Parts: sequence; C-alpha cells; structure tokens
Amino acid sequence: MKILVLCTGNSCRSQMAEAFLKELDPRLDVVSAGTKPSEKVHPFTVKVMGEMGIDLSANFPKNVSLFLGEAFDYVITVCDGAKESCPLFTGKVKERKHIGFVDPAEAVGTDEEVLRVFRDVRDQIRDAMGDFYRDFLLS
Repeated sequence: MKILVLCTGNSCRSQMAEAFLKELDPRLDVVSAGTKPSEKVHPFTVKVMGEMGIDLSANFPKNVSLFLGEAFDYVITVCDGAKESCPLFTGKVKERKHIGFVDPAEAVGTDEEVLRVFRDVRDQIRDAMGDFYRDFLLS
C-alpha cells in the first residue's frame, strides 16, 4: 500500500500524518510532500511529535514534483480547505481523500499558546489517521 500525504509547506501537518501512518503500520509505504515546501520541518512539529516518542528531527520538506512519476493507492490532502487551496496531485492515484486540519504554523501568541495549537492539531491528525487506517486500509 503506497500513500502520499500532501500539503502546501510539508513542514507540519503532512509530516505528522506521514509519521502516524508509519507508526500504525510499518509495512505501509508512506511519503509526504508539499507544493511549496518550506525550508525545514517546523521546530514545534519536531517538539510535539517528540512528546509522542516520534523523532522527526531528521525529516525535511519535499517537493511533490519528486513523486509525480509514481503511482499511489491513496493521496491524502491535509490542508484546511476553508483557509487555503489544497494542492492537487496529478500523478496516478487510485483514490484521493481530503482530511483537512488548520495550519498550526499560522498560530500566534506565546510559545506555550502556539505549542497548544500544535498539540491540538497533532492529536486531531493522530485520531484521523487512525480512523483512515481502520476505515480504508483494514476493510
């Protein structure tokens, strides 16, 4: 089973979703990418995932163009459609899913307030990837 998790910057949400799917089933071939990749994974993404025992410190954002020649069973877009336009993957895809989340990188406030948003989004992504896994990959 080959899955691409797609977002704009590939620095927060898609990185988290990729990691949670890999944790759920190490046999899955999961990658994440962005249409306009950031320079690095957001430091708060690394921090809040580390709190879950998942080390993303060596991860880096990737451009979706790297994967255009590949076929995927699923492409999951994780951007919040109400706030931004979700990118479209033009490669071969059996099924597309949109599971949107707010962008924690846009949170403002003190570090603790922003971290709270990152943790909330992380937990929402963890739950949604668990649901996706159970509903579509185990059925």
